This record gives sequence, structure tokens and C-alpha cells, in this order.
Amino acid sequence: MDADATTVAQAGAATFVEVVVDHSEFEVFLGIDVGKDKHYAVALGRSGATLLERELPQDEARLRTLIAGLATDGPVLAVVDQPASIGALVVAVARAEGAEVAYLPGLAMRRLADVHRGEAKTDARDARVIAEAARSTPYALRSLQASDEQLAELSMLAGFDDDLHGQIVQASNRLRGLMTQIHPALERVLGPELEHFGVLDLLVKHATPAALRKAGKARIARVVAARSPRIAERIATAVIAALGEQSVVVPGTDAAGMVIPRLAAQLAQIRTQRREVVQQVERLVEDHPLAQVLTSMPGVGVRTAARIITEVVGKDFPTPGHLAAYAGLAPVTWRSGSSIRGEHAPRGGNRRLKNALFRSAFSALGDPASRAYYDRKRAEKKTHTQALLCLARRRSDVLFAMLRDGTHYDPQHAQGA
Repeated sequence: MDADATTVAQAGAATFVEVVVDHSEFEVFLGIDVGKDKHYAVALGRSGATLLERELPQDEARLRTLIAGLATDGPVLAVVDQPASIGALVVAVARAEGAEVAYLPGLAMRRLADVHRGEAKTDARDARVIAEAARSTPYALRSLQASDEQLAELSMLAGFDDDLHGQIVQASNRLRGLMTQIHPALERVLGPELEHFGVLDLLVKHATPAALRKAGKARIARVVAARSPRIAERIATAVIAALGEQSVVVPGTDAAGMVIPRLAAQLAQIRTQRREVVQQVERLVEDHPLAQVLTSMPGVGVRTAARIITEVVGKDFPTPGHLAAYAGLAPVTWRSGSSIRGEHAPRGGNRRLKNALFRSAFSALGDPASRAYYDRKRAEKKTHTQALLCLARRRSDVLFAMLRDGTHYDPQHAQGA
């Protein structure tokens, strides 16, 4: 195996290693319930004695002082309930002070909280549960490796891309709703074409039916052709034809003439921002060791690869079923005596990863192996959505093997998955 293949295999293998924390070397167990503005910390000694219990601000100096003071009693194991976002500063400061950092998953924390006295849900109680788990239940913890700057950047940009996508959908729906209100025939022409900048420019300059009639076919074509030359003539012809289908002026048209240009300009700006973000995402994905592995699978593009990297890499999946369950693709069995039996789609799971794998399965229908599996499920009387979910579940097994071994997609092996 050459050096590049070795790097890819190591990156894939690291994704599926079950990592627990060996706490035999630590003398202080610090549980931190992180918050947006302040945290609550509880530190326990090996015997279970409380060494510290206090509220802390989201402040580097105070956090450094606390961890450095605890380190005088011996090596410190700091455990948090949220290692990213609001907990990122805590993790970074703990590492800087030489403490080992671990993570207590939310489900494990809730189950451990049930065996502790009391039913109150407070920061102080949560911090004590975390500290007790660090001291006496090490198998529930997950080690946090030093953060990968590339992965952190990719995760932040992917999240921002999702936000921009939501804004695009919102602005597009609002714009199409206004156009439908004042001129349905015109919306049928321009509404489906809002991804083209030339159409948005047209709505910025000529927002109402009267303004479009005054502009005429030639000017409409010139405005659209400035940034969308391939569709300019078709759009101009269709707009003139649509204008001839309605002569009445609907109340509210003048107000729409003020709102539509602003919505169109806003939508164009958001689309421009998203293109810039996607370029950065593409650069980061291309530099990642798993990029070639992921994109070798049909239906996996840059955005899907970025989502898989940010949601899967670094987490623990001993089997393909664990990965499918995490993605919300593994069916859940409901059984109670003889009255309730069957398997149903799960309600939980990582929705971002599930959506990415679902869209990827839809995009892969052009692949013969994926299409054959989809058609077989349709022949079993499954709906389109159910068949796509089955295909996404099957592809997640293939994805698990690809990431585990660092190998590219193989259609023959995929058929036997």
C-alpha cells in the first residue's frame, strides 16, 4: 500500500475506533455542565470527596485558574457534556493547561442521572452527574482527540451553508407567493427560474406586469442575457406570452412592485454568498484524506461529502448498524405481546446526516446498481420515499466499509452488501 492509500486507510479506520477513557492515571475528575454565558463545575477526588463546586463564567482566565489549581492535587480529567459550540472554549483551555478532556454523550448522561438522587434538573446536579461518571463510569466517556483545524472549518462552513440554504428557500417562497398573488401566469414562467441570476436581475429592474410590458421583449432579453445568456430568449418569449393572459390589475400590485425588487436583490445576494461558501467547502473537502473515497460513490458530491466528514469522522461506530442507527436509517422494532408487531421508521437520529444520505440516494438513481435496488423495492409495493430510505440504508452499509477500509466504491461489492 502506498503512502496516500495508507493515509486514507488510517483516516477511515480512525472513524470507527471505539475510544473509551482509561481513568486509572487521574486523581481529579472535573465535571463541567457548559452553558452559553456561564458553566457549573464540580470536581471530585478519586475517593469521591468533593474538591470544588462552583459556577464559572465563560472566561479563559477563570477557567485556567480553576484547572491549574486542581492540577496541584494530581492529573486532571475534565469531562464536558457539549464539546463543540458553547463548550469549545472549555475544551481548548483544559487542553492548554495539560488536562485530559473527555465527552459524556447526552443519552448516557440522562441514563446516569436517573440513578442519582433527586429529580431536579439543575446545572449543579448535571455537573455532579458528569463528575461522578468521570470517576466511576469510565466506559460511558468518549475521548476527545485534539481538534482538527480543517474539520472545524469544514463543520462551520457546512453549517453556514445550511443556514444560507434555508434563507434561499424562505426568500424564494415569499417571492413566488407575491408573484402568484398579482399575476399567476407570470409566476409560472419566472418562479421555477429563480436560481438564474438573470431572472433575479429582471425582477429587480422590472418587478410588475406593467413594467415588463413597457420594457418589451428585446429589453427583457438583454437584462436576462447579462448573467444568464442561455435562457434569455426563452424567458423573454415566455414572459410576453404570460403577460397576454391577464389584463386585470390585482389589488396590491403597486405594493408588490416595491417588495419584489428587494426580495429578488436579497435572494441574489444570498445565492452569491452561498457560491462563495461552497468554493471554500470544495477546497477543504478536496484536501481531506477521505475526499476521494467518499466522492467515488455515485450520488456523493462535495456538499454530501462535507456533511459525512463533519458528522461521521471522529465518532464511534463499531458496526454498520451503529452508523445506520446514528443516521436515523435503521428501522425500529415495535413489539408488545401479540398486539403490536412490526418495524417502523425511526424518529431520532442525526437529521443532517440522514437528509444528506437521503438526497445522495436520490441522486444515485442514475447508477445501475442503485436503480436496480430501488426498482426492486418499488416492486415490493413500497412508496417512492420508502424505497429511497431502503436504498439510503443499504448505501450506509457500503459507506461504512469504504470508510473503515479506506477503499473506493466498488459496484460489485456494493451489490452484495
